[in-house]
Amino acid sequence: MQPQVVLVHGIRTSATMWRAQLEYLAGRGVPAVAVDLPGHGTRMDEDFTLHEALSTIDRAVRDAASRGPVLLVGHSMGGLLSLAYTGGEEPPPVTALIAASCSALPRGAALQAYRFLAGAMDSLPDRGLWLSERVLDATIPAETRADFGAGGYALDAQDVALKSLASLDLAAAVARIRIPLWLVNGQFDQLRMHEGLFRRLAPQAELIVVPMTTHLVTAMRPQVFNAVLGVALATVGRDAPSAS
Repeated sequence: MQPQVVLVHGIRTSATMWRAQLEYLAGRGVPAVAVDLPGHGTRMDEDFTLHEALSTIDRAVRDAASRGPVLLVGHSMGGLLSLAYTGGEEPPPVTALIAASCSALPRGAALQAYRFLAGAMDSLPDRGLWLSERVLDATIPAETRADFGAGGYALDAQDVALKSLASLDLAAAVARIRIPLWLVNGQFDQLRMHEGLFRRLAPQAELIVVPMTTHLVTAMRPQVFNAVLGVALATVGRDAPSAS
């Protein structure tokens, strides 16, 4: 059976952040879909809710699973949601998971600090877009720079999404995951704070730390991330049941 890939973007951005990965997968003949979460990208006019975000992932996964084993890939908020979804009490039809830039429990002082900084940026005259663009210009290579914001920035959904993540029981979810799992983090990623805990909760997980990279590991080092995709696809193909 042909492996299928479902990609889930991070907060503020959209499905366009996965263009380098979609190009790589298309070149290998691997079917893939990048979803837009509510309040983001093509769904910018919708309200973000945790229920609809998880439902979006579920619909994409179940549709893909009708054609083959599913590799689910999430970045940042998309990674947290994918961990929560995959580690649900009733395991979904996910064969393997890549959770990038999300080795942190979204709660407590760290979450409050993130919300405070996001609010401070949002209070600037241009809602912090000028500063955000300059940071992206300085850190993301030209080949992927346009992809990150091509679907627009979900500024209105940001605080609601951040607040809602606190209700996820990520520790319980990660502990329930029994499928192949890769935790991919940039060396300087601020969301590595519970990396050790995640590895204890999911001892089968493989941790990959990309040197000299920040939170935006998929865009900053697309070739490295695509190599991880290749490893995961090989694992999915090896473990997939043979077609009768």
